[in-house]
Amino acid sequence: MPNKEISTGTVHSLPPDLRKALSTDSKVLHLWEDITPLARNEWICWVISGKKAETRGIRIGKALSKLRGGMRRPCCWAGCPHR
Repeated sequence: MPNKEISTGTVHSLPPDLRKALSTDSKVLHLWEDITPLARNEWICWVISGKKAETRGIRIGKALSKLRGGMRRPCCWAGCPHR
């Protein structure tokens, strides 16, 4: 799906590493397109708020896993402080 535009959040743009990860799994991508822009924004912010590259990679993996499981928003997180 390299030519298909993937939806972003309300405040945050979709970073390339998360875009690539989402595009590798059709089930996750389908759910990503089904959730609200605010929910997408929360996932993006949660992923990019990790200070270390290692943390960000772990969060991308967890986001994919949780989305695969049907979770529509990051759990146990205060939410995006940027909105």
